Amino acid sequence: MRAPVCVPVAPLPFVNSPPSILVGLIGEVFWLRIDDKGRMQNSVCVSQVVQDQIARGVSQFVIDLERCPTMDSTFLGTLKSVSRDVSRLPAGRLTVININARNLQLMTNLGLNHLLALDVENAAFIDERRQVATELERYEQSCDLSKQEQAQHVLGAHESLAEISAENASRFKDVIVFLRRDLDRHSGDGSCA
Repeated sequence: MRAPVCVPVAPLPFVNSPPSILVGLIGEVFWLRIDDKGRMQNSVCVSQVVQDQIARGVSQFVIDLERCPTMDSTFLGTLKSVSRDVSRLPAGRLTVININARNLQLMTNLGLNHLLALDVENAAFIDERRQVATELERYEQSCDLSKQEQAQHVLGAHESLAEISAENASRFKDVIVFLRRDLDRHSGDGSCA
């Protein structure tokens, strides 16, 4: 039996802040470097970027966590969701690299290590890693969502994590119930507390 894990949940209400991710196409691989904590605000951008690139025909992705000290549960659920979307593509692949011990522990405790391609040996994309320093650009597009959309995003991320295992379903049950009730309560008035 695994020890309980405390996974931080994105605080409510939400505060929009500029994305802290760097992006770029390195050869045929689309690179996303998280330049801050992996949190709800960044997860929205990661999801949007991946969906935009899939629409452009990109099928190879790297999520670079070199500058990401920790991740909240919304970000972790988003990683699972975008990985699922990429895996549906012909030759689709999403690899997570530069994983520190804390982030590896979070992913392993939630079972993401069985679903994501984790490069714990730092052996993947050696040539591309040299290019990253000079070719990535700050992602400047707005990732702003309404409070209702933010709540939907957080709910979807947690439902995605709950799908992984019965343990995760139990772990996130209260969060999911709270978010669903909050969304139901505010769905008619256009607001979300």
